[in-house]
Amino acid sequence: MKNAFYAQSGGVTAVINASACGVIETARKHPDKIGTVYAGQNGIIGALTENLIDTSKESSADIKALKHTPSGGFGSCRYKMKSLETNKAEYERLIEVFKAHSIGYFFYNGGGDSADTCLKVSQLSESMGYPIQAIHVPKTVDNDLPITDNCPGFGSVAKYIAVSTMEASFDVASMAATSTKIFVLEVMGRHAGWIAAAGGLVDDSIPVVILFPEVDFDEKKFLAKVDKNVKGFGYCTIVVSEGTKWPDGRFLAEQGTRDDFGHAQLGGAAPVVANLIKNSLGYKYHWAIADYLQRAARHLASKSDVEQAYALGEAAVNMALEGKNSVMPAIIRTSNNPYTWEIGSGELKDVANIEKMMPMNYISDDGFGITDACREYLQPLIEGEDYPPYTNGLPDYVVMKKIMADKKLPPFEI
Repeated sequence: MKNAFYAQSGGVTAVINASACGVIETARKHPDKIGTVYAGQNGIIGALTENLIDTSKESSADIKALKHTPSGGFGSCRYKMKSLETNKAEYERLIEVFKAHSIGYFFYNGGGDSADTCLKVSQLSESMGYPIQAIHVPKTVDNDLPITDNCPGFGSVAKYIAVSTMEASFDVASMAATSTKIFVLEVMGRHAGWIAAAGGLVDDSIPVVILFPEVDFDEKKFLAKVDKNVKGFGYCTIVVSEGTKWPDGRFLAEQGTRDDFGHAQLGGAAPVVANLIKNSLGYKYHWAIADYLQRAARHLASKSDVEQAYALGEAAVNMALEGKNSVMPAIIRTSNNPYTWEIGSGELKDVANIEKMMPMNYISDDGFGITDACREYLQPLIEGEDYPPYTNGLPDYVVMKKIMADKKLPPFEI
């Protein structure tokens, strides 16, 4: 009998808790093979500091409610573990904690960095003589993990951005004759424009200009496109990815600071774009940054996204019970129309630190829209509704009790 450890990593999503639900509920179906599922308080930091949440103390009803609750039910973190060569002590600490709590299964729910950590833990555990079956559960709103057709979290973000683009465009259209003619919506996506592309899912009668990280920002060409839309439609909506760059590689939104991962701190592409339009074309504007709203919007989640998030958590446990290691369950698309999919898998060495960008054949020739191929890919991912239950007019989300397991090791500084 071995226990399991589950942790959430990086930016959370509307459906990451559905994966947590899939992991925990599936583990509970196999009490003869998996004992307690511990969850890291605030992600992998919970393992390093031995702050382990005993999920066996959570009721079945509360675990089930995770499926319709957004964000990280056990807490996540942006903490990139250094390389084995730079700080082997951190990885050794993980193994020590796992060993102290009889943990033989490691389920890490995150993006490319967490896949890398998962792989390293698996490799080091063997050399230390305490094997850990490390399974990566994919998650990222950026949709940039390889192998899997799409990433849990993305479908719901895409749905939110498509709906927001449509609704804001209706608003601008109604006011354009005497007031605002420009609306700029900034969305997440540092290197990959998947989220921005979702703005192109609206009807062709709505004039939308999309700015992708994959396409260098051409100010003159952009302003001409916006001006043409305003003169033709009376208004224009712009969806700009936070990762949009000038031709010299600088981000439009770069603030000159960096986060804990060493990434440039972004935020503010929308006002940059809006002011360019105002100064060059004179049009009145409004802008908004979707920020946390886009990834926390469980009330508007895609049904397929919820189902896939849960299925991948479930598959991770089943793969572990089958003896698999250093793998990631993945979504394999089997048909576009009707949309069908199945569970496959990939090796972590083929996932870790690899970003899947938007294919250029998904971006229109002028660089400001999406193609039919992109629409065919995106459309099934936003379809279907899976509304949470409501109480007194608000979604009825669950908060975990987070009862901690007793510590058995000395403190560890991170």
